[in-house]
Amino acid sequence: MEKTWMGNIGVNVLYTNEAIVEVINKLKYKHKSNVFFLNDHCYNLAQKDKSYLNLLNDSDFLLNDGIGIEIGAKLFGFSFKENLNGTDFIPALFDRLKVEKDRKYNVYLLGAKPGVAKAALDKLQQQFPHLKFVGEQHGYFDVDSNEAVIADINNKQTDILLVGFGMPIQEKWIADNREKLTCTLTFAVGAFLDFSSGQAVRAPGIFRKLRLEWLYRMLKEPKRLWKRNLVGHLEFFYYVLKNRRKKLNAAD
Repeated sequence: MEKTWMGNIGVNVLYTNEAIVEVINKLKYKHKSNVFFLNDHCYNLAQKDKSYLNLLNDSDFLLNDGIGIEIGAKLFGFSFKENLNGTDFIPALFDRLKVEKDRKYNVYLLGAKPGVAKAALDKLQQQFPHLKFVGEQHGYFDVDSNEAVIADINNKQTDILLVGFGMPIQEKWIADNREKLTCTLTFAVGAFLDFSSGQAVRAPGIFRKLRLEWLYRMLKEPKRLWKRNLVGHLEFFYYVLKNRRKKLNAAD
């Protein structure tokens, strides 16, 4: 997929429907693909970690998530078509798969605290009965168990793997283990399992409409999120302006 550059990171510019069609084509034709989501925190991490930067740019899809990335894109002379955050995108993809009558796709959930992935699996299976949620594993397994987790994912004939370890661990785990994984699609989904299980509650509609879901989450968990959000937003625009200046200097 063609990407547009925000400094040193290439991101897809797509409508939700366009992205879903492209992802489903990968699924139908068994073209192994990684789908990641870029928010301002992810952008910041990539500026400090070259290996993380490289794996983001190597992803098959890097979709925009949040108002910060939307504003940042405009500083590079382009605009996103829609906000493609994973918490909305994954259910939209699952819903669209209802029309795929030829088979039920197998979904595996990996991540979050013990019990959360199982609760998410049960609720998602009820919500999307046209899919098969074939397995789950919490994200607190030790390194020695990694091969067994991969074997379980493969043995369940997983088509779609959702990995929710948080950034940057989830994307690095996917990149490090992708060759061993037989699933077609891997998604780095952040807190999606927490939301799906009911462990975490999404922001009220007014916050989402105003693109302030980050503020609601910060108010709910100030100790954990204040630095990432307040300091992180300032840091993000520092890096965006820095990369924009490099681009302008290179064009001179």
